[in-house]
Amino acid sequence: MRYLHTMVRVKDLDASIAFYKLLGLEETRRHESEAGRFTLVFLAPPGQPECPVELTYNWDGDEGLPSDSRHFGHLAYAVDDIYATCAKLQAAGVTINRPPRDGHMAFVRSPDNVSIELLQAGERLPPQEPWASMGNTGHW
Repeated sequence: MRYLHTMVRVKDLDASIAFYKLLGLEETRRHESEAGRFTLVFLAPPGQPECPVELTYNWDGDEGLPSDSRHFGHLAYAVDDIYATCAKLQAAGVTINRPPRDGHMAFVRSPDNVSIELLQAGERLPPQEPWASMGNTGHW
């Protein structure tokens, strides 16, 4: 058995692609189905095409699907500098739901309400402001 991908349904393909690219992922392939009326976009960390997230966009919408994708769980990515990553996301308007107070873990949400866990690669970083005293926003 081997890992293939994680699928996430999206409501706004362009906004979702922009979010995952902001995280640092790159588009590795795309499939459009006229007959099925859907688009699949695969994005992965640089140099890791075997670890993609598949964005599924249904052209006619997703009426009837849960509005909160929390039944899915979350995606997790290791980052080189959790503080710099969170600062970059925050500067782009992304809410940091669970700030990296511990220098190790943070959570954000995609435009489709999918939880994204960010983990510091290697050892946790020393506590740093403004993150150390920042409270949670919403839920993750």
